[in-house]
Amino acid sequence: MTTLPKILITGGAGYIGSHAVKLFLSRGYEVVVFDNLSRGYRAAIDILHQNGPLTFVQGDLRQPDDLRKLFAEHPGIDAVLHFAALCLVNESVEQPGLYFYNNTLGTLNLLEAMRAEAISTLIFSSTCAVYGNTQYLPVDEQHPTEPASPYGESKLLTERMIRWYGSIYGLRYAILRYFNVCGAASDGTIGDSKKPSQLMLQNAVRGALGIEPFSLTCPTVATPDKTPIRDYIDVEDLVVAHLAAYTYLHQGGSSDTFNLGNGTGYSVKQIIAKVEAVFQTQITTANATPRKGEAAQIYANPDKARRTLGFTTHKSLEDSILSLKKWYEGHPHGYQP
Repeated sequence: MTTLPKILITGGAGYIGSHAVKLFLSRGYEVVVFDNLSRGYRAAIDILHQNGPLTFVQGDLRQPDDLRKLFAEHPGIDAVLHFAALCLVNESVEQPGLYFYNNTLGTLNLLEAMRAEAISTLIFSSTCAVYGNTQYLPVDEQHPTEPASPYGESKLLTERMIRWYGSIYGLRYAILRYFNVCGAASDGTIGDSKKPSQLMLQNAVRGALGIEPFSLTCPTVATPDKTPIRDYIDVEDLVVAHLAAYTYLHQGGSSDTFNLGNGTGYSVKQIIAKVEAVFQTQITTANATPRKGEAAQIYANPDKARRTLGFTTHKSLEDSILSLKKWYEGHPHGYQP
């Protein structure tokens, strides 16, 4: 099989990034992963080595010398998929400087390094948290951006930097605003290994399997059942959108911003009920300290990604639950040393 262009994936040892590595390798691309392993897992890279030409580089976006060394030792990179970031809303409220330093300054260093190497294609992992509290639903890309957390603000500032680099230096980019990510690899090889996970559906499945107690950390909000409403997109669908965005730019598409979601909102209580139905069990639920900086409800209008990128989701919520069941049955405590 002919090897396609070389792709750099930052944060490729993390949850979403590792699924992107898996997909791009399966399609014949050569992949270089750059990750500081602060929240990613070397074990994921070791598993993925069997899938194709994969090189792992441990380094930190906050260190310009690490980036200079990366590009010097791995020439010929065609594009960058940028996943590396901290992404916990509650943590960002408690430690805002950490998020601006890691997410925003880290990306600035990456943009400067790409400019020095004349790498002009970037797929950026952003978030619906840039929108803040919704003014209308479903949320399209024209919705006002008023983040309710430093995490969302760090991503919005980064989006603005990317657009300026596009305007001034000719960087070609796709900014992908994720809604809630769920699921694991269908074959059970990789998945979310955070302990504990901060993701609602993952924690509900872990609770249903009896791996750890399930606690509600959501605030009481003004929705029909008083729990937040979110749009859940399967991680395997999500990374296909990255491949679609790369292909779109490679074929001459204009730089743009896209929402990635299913277009359907589920409340926390509805998610619990879905998991209970699949497992045919009742999840024992405790209450914990509510997280900060959470919007009451948000779900996507995904029409632009469908229209422009030709991207549509295929995985149902039940598919995501079953893939998580498979992952956690095989890896109840995540990746092991």
